[in-house]
Amino acid sequence: MAGRFFGSSAASIAMIVTNTPSQELALTNLAYISASDLPKFAVPGHSNLYLASIGDVFVFSLSAHESIRGGHIALNSIQRRCAKVSAAESVDVTRFVPPENFNLAMVTVELDFVKRVGSRSEQIDAIVLAKQLRRRLNNQVMTAGQKVLFEFQGNNYSFTVREATVEGRGKSSSIERGMILDDTFFVFDAPRDSGIKVINQREGTTSNIFKQKEFNLESLGIGGLGAEFADIFRRAFASRVFPPHVTSKLGIKHVKGMLLYGPPGTGKTLMARQIGKILNGKDPKIVNGPEVLSKFVGETEKNVRDLFADAEQDQRTLGDESDLHVIIFDEIDAICKSRGSTKDGTGVHDSIVNQLLTKIDGVESLNNVLLIGMTNRKDMLDEALLRPGRLEVQVEISLPDENGRLQILQIHTNKMKENSFLAPDVNLQELAARTKNYSGAELEGVVKSAVSYALNRQLSLEDLTKPVEEENIKVTMDDFLNALHEVIPAFGASTDDLERCRLHGMVECGDRHKHIYQRAMLVAEQVKVSKGSPLVTCLLEGYRGSGKTALAATIGIDSDFAYVKIISAETMIGLHESTKCNQIIKVFEDAYKSPLSVIVLDDIERLLEYVPIGPRFSNLISQTLLVLLKKLPPKGKKLMVIGTTSEVDFLDSIGFCNNFSITYNVPTLSTNDAKKVLEQLNVFADDDIDSAAEALDNMPIKKLYMLIEMAAQGAQGGSAEAIYAGKEKINISHFFDCLGDVVRLI
Repeated sequence: MAGRFFGSSAASIAMIVTNTPSQELALTNLAYISASDLPKFAVPGHSNLYLASIGDVFVFSLSAHESIRGGHIALNSIQRRCAKVSAAESVDVTRFVPPENFNLAMVTVELDFVKRVGSRSEQIDAIVLAKQLRRRLNNQVMTAGQKVLFEFQGNNYSFTVREATVEGRGKSSSIERGMILDDTFFVFDAPRDSGIKVINQREGTTSNIFKQKEFNLESLGIGGLGAEFADIFRRAFASRVFPPHVTSKLGIKHVKGMLLYGPPGTGKTLMARQIGKILNGKDPKIVNGPEVLSKFVGETEKNVRDLFADAEQDQRTLGDESDLHVIIFDEIDAICKSRGSTKDGTGVHDSIVNQLLTKIDGVESLNNVLLIGMTNRKDMLDEALLRPGRLEVQVEISLPDENGRLQILQIHTNKMKENSFLAPDVNLQELAARTKNYSGAELEGVVKSAVSYALNRQLSLEDLTKPVEEENIKVTMDDFLNALHEVIPAFGASTDDLERCRLHGMVECGDRHKHIYQRAMLVAEQVKVSKGSPLVTCLLEGYRGSGKTALAATIGIDSDFAYVKIISAETMIGLHESTKCNQIIKVFEDAYKSPLSVIVLDDIERLLEYVPIGPRFSNLISQTLLVLLKKLPPKGKKLMVIGTTSEVDFLDSIGFCNNFSITYNVPTLSTNDAKKVLEQLNVFADDDIDSAAEALDNMPIKKLYMLIEMAAQGAQGGSAEAIYAGKEKINISHFFDCLGDVVRLI
């Protein structure tokens, strides 16, 4: 609710409290004053609307009555009790000016008899009562805690306002109040011993499964998940919005379970938590999978049963009138692994799955439960749990696209922008474009890191007690750019690993190398735009040291794909075959989570543990790679695989080369190629370049770099630093001496 309740023109008048003129008027919930006093409480901009408050708690609608003298206000006994005043007492009555957005979306009330006699009981139709109350109490203000008298079908009742929810808002720390309109929803409750039974509750409160009429995902802190939320609403909640008799005529059952799956940090838990908040049923039960486990026999199954106990009790006593019970299982894969997959000898995990299946869709299945499971490992879940009738709505919460990332960044920077802590040079659109494959959690980490840079500028390590000048705190674009280097996406490009593959950068090596690069970049573009090529594989083969890995890394970086990873034998030294296979599979599975991906299989023969004697190699790793090279990525995902090898004949002999769409031979350097490289390196005198280049004919570029390093480090009369800075040149005779050593090493 708004923090203010009175307008600037609010008038306060001393008036004498008196009794309502008649019993009939007492049931209108109006306060009565004289016709001469009424204009003093008129609400600006509203005809025939007069509101006043006594104190700051309850607001009364006013009407004129001829029997009330000027300076008096007539209140019924309930109103006097609410306002804590007595008859004949002088009180200050203040005109009430409603704030903006004051319409009640929903009001929850508890019914009771005004006077209960013996074991009296009545049945109240929620549809009829809600219609009558909307008509009688139209434009009246209801406040949480307020008690109201009314007559219904010849009986006098009272209701107490338990919740008053304003349109577009949830609960607030200020007073809950709002105005009843023609479309305000009423939710009725009655104590079990009251003798009042409410029927047709669901029909009378059709859309009251939700607390608001509409959802602003940004206000809920959900960014970039609009499509997923719409899918969840359609599948899991649309049927619950309609009255039970409609769904029964359609012959359908409500969805009882949904699964949110996807990479870590993408907002699965946030989505489930917010779904629980916007529902109008019981507060959701949030359970971490491992918490359910117990070392005692049968205790784990009991823990699962206890989660459903409240829902079972409600369904037995209230039937279709029962509220919706939401149970949220975080890390559900911890307790619902495929039956038979665990070899602990206890069978506990199998029993948990069986117990959960029974509760969701067993003989005595519940219709008032919605189970929301979350996992990063959907593949580990028991298949029976995923069939229709159980966790049938399965929504992938994937990495946000550029627009989604912009929404997330806006959510996390809104407060600092409102409080002028965000510098004008911060371009969130540019940051969204730069943060490919960042998850929501990683984007939040970027914002936190950027703020830490801004705060650190205001601190002095020499005097930490120095007062901080709050107005000088500004989070700049440079802070965000620094944060991008600090927070690395788990599913992003492995830029550091790729740059290590080309320590000397990329120099122009002649037309043959340029042609291969251009053709490979065309293939990358084909993957990006083609609808018929979700998977393209390319093999770079050539003499060891010819620059295949550097070329593959350059293609990966220049492709500008969101996910670029290199798989090399150096990261798997000492690992068992099966462990290597699992690591390779994980890289491919991670790639499938990104729209555009590049995987570099570096030195394939080393990955296969190839030994020429025999030959011997790992058939397990070979078969794993062969399957992955043929496996199409999921719908909407595209993948380019670049392999490098120095043993193309071996790969061809085991049928490996046939799995690559294209094969390019990366040549060694010709004399002209070597001359171009040396001219760019600028380490020889102009007169010496031709002779040096001629000596480097048919030299792999990696050996060329090594030779230049040797000649520069051992330069006679100079230093390597001076040579690389262009101040000194390599002595050609010393270069030839080094060349003789290198040739002997080859």
